[in-house]
Amino acid sequence: MTRLTDLTRYADAQRHFTTDKLWGLFDGDRASFNIAHECVDRHAASGRDALVIVHAEGHDEVIGYAELAADSSRFAHYLVSQRVKPGDRVAVMLDPSRAFYAAMFGVIKSGAIAVPLFTLFGPDGIRLRVGDCKPRLLVTNALKAEASAGIQNTTTVVFDQRFMDHLQSFPDVFEVKTHADDLAVFQYTSGTTRELPEAVKHSHRALVTLMTAALYGTGLRPGDRFFCPSSPAWGHGLWHGTLAPLAMGLTVGAYSGRFNPERLIQGLATHGFTNMSAAATHYRMMKNCGKAGDYRFQFKKLSFTGEPIDDETARFIWRTFGLEVCSMYGTTEIGVVLVSYPGAEDFTVKRGSLGKPVPGTEVEVQDDQGRPCAAGVTGQLMVRRRQQWIPTKDLGRTDADGYFYHGGRADDVIISAGWTMSAVEIENVMLMHPDVLESAAIGVPDEVRGQVVKAFIVSERPASDAFTQEIQDLVRQKLSQHEYPRHVAFVPELPKTPAGKVHRKVLREREMASLAAA
Repeated sequence: MTRLTDLTRYADAQRHFTTDKLWGLFDGDRASFNIAHECVDRHAASGRDALVIVHAEGHDEVIGYAELAADSSRFAHYLVSQRVKPGDRVAVMLDPSRAFYAAMFGVIKSGAIAVPLFTLFGPDGIRLRVGDCKPRLLVTNALKAEASAGIQNTTTVVFDQRFMDHLQSFPDVFEVKTHADDLAVFQYTSGTTRELPEAVKHSHRALVTLMTAALYGTGLRPGDRFFCPSSPAWGHGLWHGTLAPLAMGLTVGAYSGRFNPERLIQGLATHGFTNMSAAATHYRMMKNCGKAGDYRFQFKKLSFTGEPIDDETARFIWRTFGLEVCSMYGTTEIGVVLVSYPGAEDFTVKRGSLGKPVPGTEVEVQDDQGRPCAAGVTGQLMVRRRQQWIPTKDLGRTDADGYFYHGGRADDVIISAGWTMSAVEIENVMLMHPDVLESAAIGVPDEVRGQVVKAFIVSERPASDAFTQEIQDLVRQKLSQHEYPRHVAFVPELPKTPAGKVHRKVLREREMASLAAA
């Protein structure tokens, strides 16, 4: 049987793809399957490097498959010693590091459910998600342990060098016993609202489904050296950026710490990465720092996700790397559905497009009556699953060649630098300020981040720089460092719908008209 990893052409993907062939890429089967075994243990004897972590502070951390297999096994045994049972949740809030990967894969190996959490969450952001998933343990560092203090029914474990030394007393081999349908990971979307903090619940078999995006969205193949600078706390960084390439036994690069584009560029060049998938903002920031021309690269495939890439950045990528960057579109809930097939010599990449559907998936642009839209007509972007059409909550259109194009968000989320943020969540935090009577948040264009948050505030207190700073600091502290409104406007009133809700569409239209006039 032809292995899917042996094929690179678009035509071959359409001709040979089957779900059974995805299962053929793994040791496990539909009955017995474990993500940690597939991503780590089965490659332990290869002698290859599993991870290259580029740290913002200037050093690189290299972790072999054998080392990662031993570390994660010891952590799994530690969990058993703490009476953590299969199905219990264990939250992991660490930046990419030896500690993060040992904990994440140790949790999954043990049969417990791993819950990655973003390290920039403030106390409210932590409590919101911990209160929802109710983990037995929260594994973090000393600094974040202070922010998570006092959470009921959850024990905080500080994973430092002392804890790593303690793990050495446990066996370095662990026998996995999970089934394919057992839950493995709870993934919170970055746009989760305060009213309904719902996690996307992934079973171990989700790794098999993921390989469709790996093969055709990021173009992963044996021998690639793959880098993803997105945080593994989010779907792109964890699933596409970590689990999929490790499952193929590749050397995988990650970025840790405060983002510095030149530091990323150094790591990419130094370690000879040949394939990268990043947010559009990462490429923009590499362009804007002006240092990429000082280095030599070995890239053969590039992809992006999260937001569109502007023409100037696309031209920079072509000049710098000699490649067209390929779009990969999807959501945490439905997975990747539209791609541009990196590495496929018979697929023409159209700048500005989302590409075409992955093999075995139906995608369609429909009008309000559920009828297919003609080429060039904007409608709802829909995906067919289990004999029914599922909305992506985005608008889109197609062209005469069957390529799809993004037509804007169909709801009120804000995408900034690849992060999906909830306008409602930000508004609720701003309303905590004693001087804020009403608030609204929308996304406005930004040259670097694609969009940033702009807040509209109704208050009896006079506008001032100090008042603006208070609002921004409140959102930083309560939610995350990246969600604060970079622009704040004080207005006498907010537009409302007939039902009395804030009419964000009107605010967006006013903002676009103002920008057009300027």
